[in-house]
Amino acid sequence: MTRDQVDARIRAIAEPFNKKGVEIDEDTTFAGDLEFDSLTVMDFVAAIEDEFDIIISMNQQAEIESWGDLVDTVAKMASQ
Repeated sequence: MTRDQVDARIRAIAEPFNKKGVEIDEDTTFAGDLEFDSLTVMDFVAAIEDEFDIIISMNQQAEIESWGDLVDTVAKMASQ
């Protein structure tokens, strides 16, 4: 699966969580730009894990700061 395919699938998952319709780019942050609270982040991560059949550890989540970081992490994990 290509990075662009991963990005598209995550965007589809993010749509219902993006209540303010924020334009998402590589530098979009979850807390700052999308205003995700901790519960929303947990639900969003769970949806991604289900979609890609992966587990994103708490340590990995702590390192993900932007949309690009998330896509890179999921693309890497999904290709293993």
